[in-house]
Amino acid sequence: MDNSSAPLNGTWASRWVFILAATGSAVGLGNIWKFPYIAGEYGGGAFVLLYLLIIALVGVPVMVAEVMMGRRGGMSPVNSMKKLAGQAEVTSRWKALGYLGATAGFLILTFYSVIAGWALYYIVAMPTVLVGADTEQVAAVFDGLLASPMTMLLCHSVFMLLTVVVVLQGIYRGLQRAVQVLMPALFVMLLVLLGYAATSGGFNEALAFMFTVDFSKLSSEAVLVAMGHSFFTLSLGLGAIMAYGAYMPKEVSGKDGRRRPVSIGSTVLTIAFLDTLVALVAGLCIFPVVFANGLEPGAGPGLLFQTLPLAFAQMPAGIWFGGLFFVLVLFAAWSSSISLLEPLVAWLVEAGWSRPRAAIVLGLAAWLIGIGSVLSFNLWSDKTLFGETVFGTLDFLTTNIMLPLGGLLIAIFAGWVMKDSHARKELNMASFKVYLGWRVAVRIIAPLAILAVFAHGIGLI
Repeated sequence: MDNSSAPLNGTWASRWVFILAATGSAVGLGNIWKFPYIAGEYGGGAFVLLYLLIIALVGVPVMVAEVMMGRRGGMSPVNSMKKLAGQAEVTSRWKALGYLGATAGFLILTFYSVIAGWALYYIVAMPTVLVGADTEQVAAVFDGLLASPMTMLLCHSVFMLLTVVVVLQGIYRGLQRAVQVLMPALFVMLLVLLGYAATSGGFNEALAFMFTVDFSKLSSEAVLVAMGHSFFTLSLGLGAIMAYGAYMPKEVSGKDGRRRPVSIGSTVLTIAFLDTLVALVAGLCIFPVVFANGLEPGAGPGLLFQTLPLAFAQMPAGIWFGGLFFVLVLFAAWSSSISLLEPLVAWLVEAGWSRPRAAIVLGLAAWLIGIGSVLSFNLWSDKTLFGETVFGTLDFLTTNIMLPLGGLLIAIFAGWVMKDSHARKELNMASFKVYLGWRVAVRIIAPLAILAVFAHGIGLI
């Protein structure tokens, strides 16, 4: 066994802990907030089918590549890329890919924390100020939140504190314990909300909306949106999956006590399945409530913080299930946020910092930058950077430029730069045909798809 890639920051206790951690990184606001509303905007069932196809052809191959590179490197994304470049006998400048991913994740955390803070606010607001609220009252609550920098700052601060507290405790006492609690709790809450949605009166309509396939409703833009979201939802190109892959064990003990290799391919398929399942179940939790109240399924970003609170406020016991829904949103965001902070923390730890110091300093920096996003919705709403507010600029830079660029470079390195013998050894796929299929996908299909997403994101197509 090759000990040269033994992780410096620790190892997940088991394959399933890694699956929970990586699924926690992937499952976030994108699943519970973004997927339902873009499915609503682009026709429901046909979009879901297209999305699943793209996950299989683009998302999974790139995720396999990123996990493989992380496990073989065994360090933070920056140092893993430096090590992998040395093994491939190419320039060490490839470590810039590690910096790109880790920085993208950090920048996303700065505004992700602000949006997650809204979920914190609504956990309290649902059983209090939103009881029996009508359309105007729900809109007033949301507008009031955005207009109050102090309220948003408080929520942003609490969420960032929750993130830092987990990360500073390390792999075993922090990240591992957190995902072992957060992810099972998230699945239980989803099932409870699904049961509630099934009794809301709009469940059959939601099933038809999500799973009736009508390709006439698809457009070229829908294809590009599906590709972009498949990439975003699996946390690819952020450094998070590479960092988590570094903590993935190469072997685990079976029930008979024998050591067996951990398959990256089957593990990633499980993660992609769980991530997609959460998105689909979230849709089945949301759309019945929407349809039962005669609301618009393609309501855009306001679906989560305006349409749904209105629906819950009008339903029997809805305020309590609404509160539970926002706890679910909080847990999903929390499991993702710790993975956004971890890559840079791991890099500083490898540079000689203590983990608590690294987590606190980076958390404080993310909190400070996040204040710009807080103020983007009120005091600085008229101040722009490159034609956008601070929030809009950070969102555009990371989502439309840094993520696809990072994913493209991961695909290129894994498919074209990394030695074939190294990739085959690390992946250890049972079938050579499956390996060849992955190699074609990561060398050709994924880069072309990512380039299309990149061009769409910057307005070229």
